[in-house]
Amino acid sequence: MNSLDGCLKRIMEIPGACGVTLVDGASGLAVAAVGAHDLVDEHEDAAGTTDVMRTVLACTALSSTAADDDVRELIVCRDKGFHLLHLLDGDFEGRLFVHAVFDGAAANLGMARYQLKAALEEMARR
Repeated sequence: MNSLDGCLKRIMEIPGACGVTLVDGASGLAVAAVGAHDLVDEHEDAAGTTDVMRTVLACTALSSTAADDDVRELIVCRDKGFHLLHLLDGDFEGRLFVHAVFDGAAANLGMARYQLKAALEEMARR
């Protein structure tokens, strides 16, 4: 299993994970996806979350901070779950990010963030 497949599988093993999409931030296209994509397919997911990420990064109030303090992750909380959008290292033009969806009844936000970050760091080392 290559590192990308292994990483996506590991993310889906996080308690409460429903689906994950790896997104190319430059094109807004899905690179890979696993899990449930019932309401929107992975391509609609990628396009929509790319717009959100671009908006946040372009917003001076959210992205202007001290040097070496870049936006790393966005958390969107719903009544019954949450979304984690985690940027991978690099410039946003051509930058990859992960959009992971979690069921709030089965997931823990803190542990999901920790385990997602660990899975992505492991993939980057390979």
